[in-house]
Amino acid sequence: MARIPLAIIGSGGMGTRHMFGLAELEKAGLNPFDLVAVCDIDQTRADLLADAARDALGRRPAVCADIEGVLRAGAQAVDITTVPRFHHTVAADAIGLGLDVMVEKPVGLTIAAAHALQDALRGSDRILSVAENFRRDPTNRLVKSLIEEGVLGEPRYFHQSSSGGRDLMAISVWRHLKDESGILFDAGTHYTDMMEYYLGPVASVYAQMRLFEQVRYNPAATGGAPASDPGGVYGQFQAAMPAEFTATADDALFALVNFESGAVGQYTENRAGHGRSEWARTVHGSAGAVDIPKDRSGEPLVVTLEGSRTFTGAEILPLVPGFQLDDATAALFGGERATAYGLDFETVDRLLLAVEYAEFGACIASRSRPEVGFDEGMRAIAVCYAMMESGAAGGAIVKVDDVLGGAVREYQRSIDIAIGTSA
Repeated sequence: MARIPLAIIGSGGMGTRHMFGLAELEKAGLNPFDLVAVCDIDQTRADLLADAARDALGRRPAVCADIEGVLRAGAQAVDITTVPRFHHTVAADAIGLGLDVMVEKPVGLTIAAAHALQDALRGSDRILSVAENFRRDPTNRLVKSLIEEGVLGEPRYFHQSSSGGRDLMAISVWRHLKDESGILFDAGTHYTDMMEYYLGPVASVYAQMRLFEQVRYNPAATGGAPASDPGGVYGQFQAAMPAEFTATADDALFALVNFESGAVGQYTENRAGHGRSEWARTVHGSAGAVDIPKDRSGEPLVVTLEGSRTFTGAEILPLVPGFQLDDATAALFGGERATAYGLDFETVDRLLLAVEYAEFGACIASRSRPEVGFDEGMRAIAVCYAMMESGAAGGAIVKVDDVLGGAVREYQRSIDIAIGTSA
């Protein structure tokens, strides 16, 4: 079958990570795409990505400065990896030009931005896949199976807490600027997607939110090692970023989450934590609980059932006879019932992106709906903003439906003004 001509739009760190994911799919003999172009308004970045693609894929894609250049290069599908404020506009333009789209999360920087993309999708037959990689981790697939097969009983309680980061820059400056995304939103849309993946729709939340570290520091600008460099691709850009800057986005969120099912969740994301770094995620049900390792760590789950019976790794498999990974994940992670994997973060990051590409290609070929489409992407940002709207209002109870409908949007208002969207 002929390969699908693809372009990556956005040639920074995330675009580079995605290209390496495509290279992993190529090595596995599962790549449905031909990378014909890379696109960025910064030609230096585009050239760097094109060179990296030549080394990883064996052919240098064309370098383009705009979406019209992508069309001239013959692309029929695009992968959008720009900074978040442009996700909805570039995706809408691509849909309008008849291209199938995979767009990095978030699907929009605000609810109003996402609605603008929804307007572009209305009446279109184009595929829109939202790149949410955490749920594709084999350990998270196994958690989903434990819940669906009733091993934990009736789900009652979700807990996630993390702390770390101190006053250092998290990857890039824009992750600390409210009008560009902010770290709570950038990371939070991953985690709200995971909440609903595990336990279904969130009905309402209430939260407290803080900006603890008003000045952030970038050690790479003064010759030090990057404070954070996931995937090993951001360091080349961080030296040119400011050594210190003022943060405008909150960096800590403490929330109580009410699921439509009646389950309750606690969620803490402290990106200004000092001293000991922490991570914990658990799901508790009427018959047991599961301790879940950090995403992309490859560490095994620990399941504890009544009578303090504990199962970990492959010991869990007899509990979930229906557990089976999709073909691409199985090929990349060592089998259709893989429960853990001894791989470094960089490799896991690339493999999960490869899984996203495999599904995107399959959806294009079959004209079928992706697992994470517009609706799922919209709900992830709505739950995240419900928490942030609650925090900005001092802890008021916020219904997710009110955020989805635009009735609650005060926190987002200044962002909408900055990016030119409206409710």
